[in-house]
Amino acid sequence: MNFVYERFLGGKNGAIGIAILAALIFLVFPLFLDAFRLGMVGKYLTYAFAAISLVLLWGYGGILSLGQGVFFGLGGYCMAMFLKLEASDPISTKIQSTPGIPDFMDWNQLTELPWFWIPFESFSFTLLAVILVPAIFAFIIGFSMFKRRVGGVYFAIITQVIAVILTVLIVGQQGFTGGINGITDLKTLNGWDIREDSAKYILYFINAALLFAVIFISRFILTSKYGRLLLAMRDKEDRVRFSGYDVSNFKIFVFCFSAVISAIGGAMFTLQVGFMSPSFVGIVPSIEMVIFAAVGGRMSLIGVVYGTLLVNFGRTTFSESFPELWLFLMGGLFIAVVMFFPNGLAGIWDKYGKKLTAYFPKKAKPALTQTDPALAAEDAK
Repeated sequence: MNFVYERFLGGKNGAIGIAILAALIFLVFPLFLDAFRLGMVGKYLTYAFAAISLVLLWGYGGILSLGQGVFFGLGGYCMAMFLKLEASDPISTKIQSTPGIPDFMDWNQLTELPWFWIPFESFSFTLLAVILVPAIFAFIIGFSMFKRRVGGVYFAIITQVIAVILTVLIVGQQGFTGGINGITDLKTLNGWDIREDSAKYILYFINAALLFAVIFISRFILTSKYGRLLLAMRDKEDRVRFSGYDVSNFKIFVFCFSAVISAIGGAMFTLQVGFMSPSFVGIVPSIEMVIFAAVGGRMSLIGVVYGTLLVNFGRTTFSESFPELWLFLMGGLFIAVVMFFPNGLAGIWDKYGKKLTAYFPKKAKPALTQTDPALAAEDAK
């Protein structure tokens, strides 16, 4: 039990943070928000997957990626392709000149389903693709960059360029991808109508459960020997290399793992929102994901979730109340957090919140006696 408590929950402070976040997501939001607002929170939580991936990649690994939107979009498009094929059965598309293919393909005068769409008729293959496609793509990028010791600002710029290239590719291949409009009009998942309020509630809880599973797995990795090596590589990469470790392999692994986490968020985004477009792949969403991590605290798995919720709640509130000023207000919020709280919301918790936990009663230690050397040695440690 102590192993689970320390490795998965992060000790007392980590357990308290997870408990508060779980109560907020699983109890407070569902009880006090209507279906529409809860759906918005669910959408925000899908962005939190990408923010968590940046904790591993940027916070602990020191690898700043400005292209996490690429992997978010890949996961989203994989899921959208399956849903679109299900919505494009011959009966529903009988008015098209070529029934049985997605509407945007018919508009672009395609007469048959492209070969790379065919496997996505299987839901099992789609789930595998959500994991494998971004992982393989990240491996190709990571192997090409890290084996040549490309890092720092150069790696950040390259990932940003990749996001631009993929966006242009998606928009340009309208007949295969839906173009600038993306893949829309997604209705059912294996016959289950995902547009109903009851479905949105179920998807919200599935999304939340996956989010906490990712947090636990990520915490386990970061508290292991690998996590300590990540920190060492971030601070003294050459020293780790001279110690006999292949730094590039560690970087490739964390890059691929963070890509998979982002892709899971993208797939859940498609299910909850009902569409996927290139606007979630390019530079802007990728930079926003970095902002979520910075506001929440790039070293805190729990903090980035709060940061994601805060930034998106602020964006929604400001855009509804001050439609002409909301961009300036959001920029001011980000600048204020960076200037006064450089460690984000997690830094505020470290400074003030932990003082509150000091008032929690502690388990009393047994009294030591001169005839109990074992306990005395343990206490000395």
